[in-house]
Amino acid sequence: METTRTDWRYTVMPAVFTWLKESATGALEIDFAATQKYAADILKVQGKGGSRMGGLVGSGTLGENSYLSSEQRLSLLECLSVVAKEYNVPLISGAAAETKEELATIVKALAAVGVDTVMVMPPKTKEAPSDEEMYAYYAFSAVAAKEAGVTIMPYNNPDAAGYHALSTDILRKLAALPEVTALKISTTDVSTIETLMLENKELKILAGVDTVTVHAGLAGACGGITGVGCIFPKASVTMQEYVNNGEWAEANKISQAMNSISYLDAQPLLMEYLKFAFGIHHQDAAGGVRTFGKALTQEQIDDVRARYVLAKERLEILDLVD
Repeated sequence: METTRTDWRYTVMPAVFTWLKESATGALEIDFAATQKYAADILKVQGKGGSRMGGLVGSGTLGENSYLSSEQRLSLLECLSVVAKEYNVPLISGAAAETKEELATIVKALAAVGVDTVMVMPPKTKEAPSDEEMYAYYAFSAVAAKEAGVTIMPYNNPDAAGYHALSTDILRKLAALPEVTALKISTTDVSTIETLMLENKELKILAGVDTVTVHAGLAGACGGITGVGCIFPKASVTMQEYVNNGEWAEANKISQAMNSISYLDAQPLLMEYLKFAFGIHHQDAAGGVRTFGKALTQEQIDDVRARYVLAKERLEILDLVD
């Protein structure tokens, strides 16, 4: 199947959930078939303008990544690569390590199971590296990516890194590496995107937080990676279509309609919250939403349910519920 754009970076891409099932012993294990099915279902959906999701993001924050072993993660990505190939979209996944040597090993392992672009997180160190150390870490991953035949996407996510955001100076230098296909900015402060785009309008920057999709587009982001779009893919794709066309008022209507649930994408328990909302959407709140993550309290469950219902009601008015 062909995508409607030749450049996947000008689309929105789903960070898909990893589905779990009970094994014969009662322990949870990855449900590869269900994971493939739901990923394919999302990629099938068209926006009002006829476009689809342009990539597939697997084994990320929303994909139980923090709880999977390296072996589980590679098996998961190998199964998702089948779906990505079927829909002719790139498979994207993240990598984080303490040292640049360890990172290079991970990049090559991801490439071997079908990952096309590796989102590279900052080093997993207790203290923030110096700018020189940070650049060396990413430059080394670029060498590994070249050897493996893949591209990389520096991932500016200070909450996940545990220290300050990457500086605009570092991001500017990283963007110049030939193996860097785009930058991913996962903060609600879109001024970084605007600053970088003012200096280089050819940069490709993807937004990584659902609450600021429209604002990031105004600042110069060309596409994004979404969690809420797994639940409401038609709405997410259509909103990106409007952003790409500069139809800001129409894009903002969708952003406002999804406001109640997009809020969850910027919370520490985003995986647990959005996976539960997905279960409600598919009448599977007690089954497919099994998680290795934290159990939600009744108060949290009620809040997620109310946020989902409100978003669904608003999107139904816009004819954007699948």
